[in-house]
Amino acid sequence: MPDASYVDDARERTDVTDVTVVVVTWQRRDLVLSCLDSLARQTTSHRVLVVDNASTDGSSEAVAVTFPEAKILRLPKNVGFAGGVAAAMSEVGTRFVALLNNDALAEPEWLEACLVAMQDPGVAAVTSKMLLVTTGSGVEARVVNNAGVVLLASLYGADRGLGEHDGSRYDVPVEVFGFSGGAVVLRTLAVKAAGGFADEWFMYYEDTDLSWRLRLAGWRIVYEPRAVVRHLHAASADPASEGFAFHNERNRLLMLLRDAPISAAVGATGRFVLTTASLAASRAARRSVPDAAVFRPMLRLRVLRDVAWRFPQTLRDRRHVPRSVSRRDVLREWTGATERPARVVS
Repeated sequence: MPDASYVDDARERTDVTDVTVVVVTWQRRDLVLSCLDSLARQTTSHRVLVVDNASTDGSSEAVAVTFPEAKILRLPKNVGFAGGVAAAMSEVGTRFVALLNNDALAEPEWLEACLVAMQDPGVAAVTSKMLLVTTGSGVEARVVNNAGVVLLASLYGADRGLGEHDGSRYDVPVEVFGFSGGAVVLRTLAVKAAGGFADEWFMYYEDTDLSWRLRLAGWRIVYEPRAVVRHLHAASADPASEGFAFHNERNRLLMLLRDAPISAAVGATGRFVLTTASLAASRAARRSVPDAAVFRPMLRLRVLRDVAWRFPQTLRDRRHVPRSVSRRDVLREWTGATERPARVVS
């Protein structure tokens, strides 16, 4: 169990003021309006906080007109999803905080289902069943986008169930290693006690990083199949871009250096260095190398340079991560484990 000073009485009935839904947006006014429309149909009352990352397409103005009950936090520059959520957390005073991607549509009972699962006082995060939005067939195919986050043997984080049919396996509540920031309900005090979101990471791995720290603090993370969200995957980011590759690889290494056993973090960094050298040698010898951004030596050198620059601060952050569970125990329990049975709390 986590430190008792951070446990609130989740068994009490959730009040209308107890949950704030945060939506971070940048451009794509159409997406955020559709997202907020799905929130307006929720079966549970809630507050809405829209964080606008300096959009120039009139997103804030459109939200203010169409959803006047929503609070809008306008940021002076684009600080990415990680920075946007971190900025929102300083504004959240409710017991629970929910995150929903601006390119996602929540089913009406999404929030209610998450809050019911949150009645277990040992749970800090309830992650959702995210389904990929499919078009063109005339019939919706129920394909999983994310049903929690898995810690692979390579120590990459991965979407549990990505690309699989939404079958019986995903109809069962289970405990998972981590949550997806695209659709989750979190215990506010637990997030803040664990150090919050890494605002300087811009985007990617901020949710897996926080999942690590919540687990180190003794909290559990569960997947709730009744909490359904449909996601227009990568509508506001391009997975093939250099920006995606850079932030994904850099933030993974920073996450391991902050949260994982030092031997695992050093090993992952060493493998990254060796792979970078191998790719550079292959290109110099004019051998065939995939053209994807993640295989470009110059981009990988940028990653290493930025990790080295941030290394002293990362080590300082590492020393301040609250822990009631050892890093090695978390790694041993969850590496390669897609799910574990959810505990029944009477």
